[in-house]
Amino acid sequence: MPIGAMTARYVRVFKSIDPAWFYLHVGIQTSAYLIGAAGWITGLKLGHDSPGITHRQHRNLGITLFCLGTLQVLAVIFRPKPEHKYRFYWNVYHHTIGYTTILLSILNVFEGLHILEGPKTFYTVVIIVLLAVAVTMEGVTWRIVLNRRSDDDDETNQSDINGHAA
Repeated sequence: MPIGAMTARYVRVFKSIDPAWFYLHVGIQTSAYLIGAAGWITGLKLGHDSPGITHRQHRNLGITLFCLGTLQVLAVIFRPKPEHKYRFYWNVYHHTIGYTTILLSILNVFEGLHILEGPKTFYTVVIIVLLAVAVTMEGVTWRIVLNRRSDDDDETNQSDINGHAA
């Protein structure tokens, strides 16, 4: 799921990849949703087959994650066109639910590893690497966006000087 979000956040600034970044984002997030749904179904089955054993926090996070993930999937149906007056609000909703889902899923994996008394080192390293890539890509993205704005400003100023579009 974090990789799908990173794809949408960082790959879309490369105009040559438009609209492929969107389909890549949707494909990755759909895969993440299906894997999460399989985990949720597995949790339901294990909970049913293990009477008397309750991992309340892990279960509640799993239910919450399934609901949030389903809301994200359903939100695609109601996504307004980019120029629509409600698109800003939809984007706020989509980003808020998406980032909340990612954070809760990371916490729930740690909770599951704790229940299993499994090693957390590998997962921690993966999360740290993803975070490092995200921080690096954030810098690259801002640099591209600011350079693009600067180039646009230069073209606007040049057209003002010449009296016509550059």
